Amino acid sequence: MKKLLTFFFIFISTILLSQKYTGLALTPPMGWNSWNKFACNINETTIKEIADAMVTSGMKDAGYEYIVIDDCWQIDRDSLGNIIIDPDRFPSGMKELADYIHSKGIKFGIYSDAGTKTCQGRPGNRGYEFQDARTYATWKVDYLKYDWCNHGKQNPEASYSIMRDALAKAGRPIVFSICEWGTNKPWIWAKDIGHLWRTSEDILNCWDCTTNWGGMGWPLILDKQVGLEKYSGPGHWNDPDMLEVGNSGLTFIESKAHFSLWCMLAAPLMAGNDLRNMTEETREILTNKDVIAIDQDILGIQGFKIIDEGDFEIWEKPLINGDIAICLFNRGNKTIVKEINWEKLNISENFKIRNIWLKKNIGKTKNNFKTEIVAHSVVLLRLSMEEL
Repeated sequence: MKKLLTFFFIFISTILLSQKYTGLALTPPMGWNSWNKFACNINETTIKEIADAMVTSGMKDAGYEYIVIDDCWQIDRDSLGNIIIDPDRFPSGMKELADYIHSKGIKFGIYSDAGTKTCQGRPGNRGYEFQDARTYATWKVDYLKYDWCNHGKQNPEASYSIMRDALAKAGRPIVFSICEWGTNKPWIWAKDIGHLWRTSEDILNCWDCTTNWGGMGWPLILDKQVGLEKYSGPGHWNDPDMLEVGNSGLTFIESKAHFSLWCMLAAPLMAGNDLRNMTEETREILTNKDVIAIDQDILGIQGFKIIDEGDFEIWEKPLINGDIAICLFNRGNKTIVKEINWEKLNISENFKIRNIWLKKNIGKTKNNFKTEIVAHSVVLLRLSMEEL
């Protein structure tokens, strides 16, 4: 009987340990990540200034809540295996930095890797998962981005499950962001492991460029999201990577389209620009509460493509109270004019139509809708049965 009870308690403990933290990321996480703008050129002064700017720019009020330090904050391990923070870049340590960020009403995130080294050759977590998770908890980390470089022959599901279990045992609720690049189809197996998972290679600061290592512009990443909508929902999100809005590679129109379609996808919104010196145009994109409301809709339904005519696409996203978001996307290089017959889109109710970016009510769906769409731009609409 004693052996049976011991086995029972071990079994129950294992089951409890292997559960990710629930109640987190019930809407797609919103925040800022250092990589797209700063890469390895980070330090605590910059991060503190970014935290200040998140508040003063209106980003925090718009719903952004995480400051995430990406690769290059760590340099080695000590004789006991404890991770060593770069003392030149972060002389006050991560606990002090986390306290500063928390004092602003913002949450703190950090980066590591499931392999032996990070993508930039810094110490990875392999073999130190439980030790590092305890360290992150003592630093009051709220978000972990977990990469997939230098993994050798590791099994991704097993590797990410180990870190999930380590975070659970550490006892601090931490959003777990799986950055596996979609190579092993994490949307199939990661729902009970992480709160979000990458579905593609790295995003690049451009319209539709590519690299030989797999990076690509956001319209090409958009293509990879088709068919993945059934795997996404509250607490478990497809992640098409961070935002390039406000960085130099995109025009204002392309940035607005990028942001619109990420919101249609119910994608995590992790800004990647320098918040300290945003243009007013960039700030208006990133803090548009009506567009963000589409992303953060509590139903948590990922938008899907319903029309594909090559250079012209229509995306649809069901919203709360029976509302519908519709995004008309011109991928081509010329301005086009389109007339939308709503019944052909299986929209038979007489919805009111609001142009989100223009902030204007523009009619009802009982009539066809005709609009001009500039090259590389979108027309973003919210259809509602309620008063607008």
